[in-house]
Amino acid sequence: MAIIEARGLIKRFGSVRAVDDLSFSVQRGSVTGFLGPNGAGKTTTLRMLLGLVAPDAGTATIGGRAYAGLPEPLHQVGAVLEASSFHPGRTARSHLRIQALAAAVDPSRIEEVLDLVQLTGAAGQRIGGFSLGMRQRLSLATALLADPEILILDEPANGLDPEGVRWLRRLLRGFAAEGGTVLVSSHMLAETAQTVDSVVIIDHGRLVRQARLAELTAHGDLEDAFLELTARPLVDETVQETWQ
Repeated sequence: MAIIEARGLIKRFGSVRAVDDLSFSVQRGSVTGFLGPNGAGKTTTLRMLLGLVAPDAGTATIGGRAYAGLPEPLHQVGAVLEASSFHPGRTARSHLRIQALAAAVDPSRIEEVLDLVQLTGAAGQRIGGFSLGMRQRLSLATALLADPEILILDEPANGLDPEGVRWLRRLLRGFAAEGGTVLVSSHMLAETAQTVDSVVIIDHGRLVRQARLAELTAHGDLEDAFLELTARPLVDETVQETWQ
């Protein structure tokens, strides 16, 4: 059953169509990779799903509703779009305390997510001194704070070292194994191939391919498939949606 759906999404910035009649779906309980070259429209699409950007046409829904119509959005969707939107003078723990108040979350959850993202030892440090990888972990802690059903993540592995990337993979697979749903954009194709169940590939704002990973990589690896699909001219005849 699809829990995230985009249907005919269009978003223009001036004369440029950043997202161009884009449709895809994400299945409940899965990890789906959202892939595309730089400038393909991935972040704009995620922002439309989260109600941060209004589409010029089409719909973006979560559980059949626009994000703004969700009864408890923070409890239903956790999101990471960037790892820099923190007050540098606050500690990680104080940041999470504020977020817990906003989401009406039991304060005991703060220590749980700090442990989950392996930041307990740095919880009393000011965020201004955090590395990018530590900020990414804090972003994930914030997204997980209200125990959401869905994670929407934009390049969450940026700044993570190899151990951190492996930790993130296990976190996302574990989240899905417990019934959660993940939509994650990434440029790390080899890592994506170890993490996801399916992929949505876009280019120039349009769907190029949606497929289960096993189907897409039956005759090669994900990197080869991605480069082949995004290297050729994008015309209507090349657009394929083979998995729903």
